[in-house]
Amino acid sequence: MSRGGWSCDDKPVSYGWLAGYRPQGETEDADVARMRELAWTETDPWLRSLPLHFTASALIVHPQSGRVLLRWHQRQQRWLQVGGHGDPGESDPLAIALREAAEESGLPDLCPWPDAALRHMVVCQVAPGKGEPAHEHADLRYFLATNEPEAVVPENADAPLRWLSLGEARELVGDNNLQATLDRVESLLGERRPAARLSLT
Repeated sequence: MSRGGWSCDDKPVSYGWLAGYRPQGETEDADVARMRELAWTETDPWLRSLPLHFTASALIVHPQSGRVLLRWHQRQQRWLQVGGHGDPGESDPLAIALREAAEESGLPDLCPWPDAALRHMVVCQVAPGKGEPAHEHADLRYFLATNEPEAVVPENADAPLRWLSLGEARELVGDNNLQATLDRVESLLGERRPAARLSLT
């Protein structure tokens, strides 16, 4: 049991993440249908050369304060969750989300929260850049928790990090589909007293 009242036990990754996922609403239902077709028709659906390919991301949470961590994405010109592409040979979305989250946040103690379940599946539009044309990400989203929010370290100067209340996060993300992800983490966090903003940039 870790300090703060929640535990981070090692759990086996479920390999039935795609077949067993239940979308919520018409938009996600359509996105999930496209993702399942991608998985069934492509030998390696994680390849960046595909116009639609899988990515894995995570909304990092500090459960004790109810805050979430957002990262500035220069290419998208938005505050979003951490995450990204699988490396060659990787195909476990939770492992990819954990690796990417650790690299982008510097947090040493990240673990799935409150469990290892896949929390949101979204097809995202990606602007052209870095020699790549416009394309789409089939993004697989998880929730990860930390007990050490003060330990964040931005990956680089162009990718600042901010701890925010859910209300502050909603204002920053605007009409992005991350709003639905925030709804889902809010339902898990439940009612909490307001916490003072932690400025970590």
